[in-house]
Amino acid sequence: MLTLRDCIDFSDLSEEEILAIAECEHIPLLTALEEGESMVHTPRGRKRIAIMIKSQAEMCERTGNTVHAQHLRRVHDAFINRFGKVVTRP
Repeated sequence: MLTLRDCIDFSDLSEEEILAIAECEHIPLLTALEEGESMVHTPRGRKRIAIMIKSQAEMCERTGNTVHAQHLRRVHDAFINRFGKVVTRP
């Protein structure tokens, strides 16, 4: 039987990226893992993930949650570093 940790380890996303997708989309972690794993394999999907993470960071900043916003910006930067320069604006 596969555990959640196994599924995260088999994915092409970090746990923090999956958590950011879940937070942004207001969906369970496993659903975010499935969606993220599907999106990360196309340029359009990678762009969407980058926008999601950056938008969530901006929303946190606007609502005064600066510590979480900084964390999400680091997650975004790590995502960009792993998958190359991704245009983060629609």
